[in-house]
Amino acid sequence: MLQVGDMPEPEPEAGQELVRVEAGGLNFADIMTAKSGYPGAPKPPLIAGREFSGVRASDGQRVMGYRQWAAFAERVAARRELLWPVPGGWSMEEGAAFPVNYFTAYLAYWKAGLLASPKTRGGSGARVLIQAVAGGVGTAAMEIGKVLGIEMYGTSSSAEKLARAKELGLQHGINYKQVDYEEAIKESTGGEGVDAVFEMLGGEHTVKSVRCLRDFGRVIVYGSATGQPSQLDTRVLYAKGASVHGLWLTYLSAKRELMREAWDQLSGWIDQGRLRPVIGSVFPMERVAEAYGQLSEGKNFGKIVLRMG
Repeated sequence: MLQVGDMPEPEPEAGQELVRVEAGGLNFADIMTAKSGYPGAPKPPLIAGREFSGVRASDGQRVMGYRQWAAFAERVAARRELLWPVPGGWSMEEGAAFPVNYFTAYLAYWKAGLLASPKTRGGSGARVLIQAVAGGVGTAAMEIGKVLGIEMYGTSSSAEKLARAKELGLQHGINYKQVDYEEAIKESTGGEGVDAVFEMLGGEHTVKSVRCLRDFGRVIVYGSATGQPSQLDTRVLYAKGASVHGLWLTYLSAKRELMREAWDQLSGWIDQGRLRPVIGSVFPMERVAEAYGQLSEGKNFGKIVLRMG
């Protein structure tokens, strides 16, 4: 009988490196893939996983990486330009929690036009609303927003999560189970709104996010955690000159220069000690169903990581 350890090493193609995986980060994309609902992914059965950390076979260096699927394996062949060194002092779990969340959050600020200057056109400080602020992308967006000097608003389901989020730099927490976040934004900003909303819920929340914007604001859509398609009548954009932008890391990861620029900036902040992944839970692979359940039910704060082996 063929054992897992007897499986042949995957053969890297040109431009790829072989990595022995030690940990993998869990994302909503993995849940959607398991339900055959993620664009471009093969139908199950398949090996899931979009980000990982491990040891590069060619030189023994600790690396973290990104790929479209098959990260939750003993060994992966990954594109060389989508492998980055695990920073000194970081655990393998922290390395596995980095690629999807931090590149997504960074590129959301890029799409929102808030990287070069945290000032709005009127000269006042920029404001961002981060939906699901306690999740993996949310916690990454808070850390980056703090570096940029952005005034941050965030939604979550509990006072406990919002209290922890404020420790990461969130100034304004909104418990969406107690108040309507659209009304909360209107009240707390004097009816003016925010410059950008990072939106990953879908359904009615896309148009609600648009209504949270001030003049020339942007909604950056990077997911649909509710499983519902966005409900958006584009006429709602007219009054404030607002816009809605899509962000899909699957697509942007193929843009080598963009990813290189993003890593140059992110790695600089890491070296300064200003970024470090927030790990909510670590599960061994034999408890993978429990890990998927925790993420599906929104019980995590920060990243859920799977430990291989």
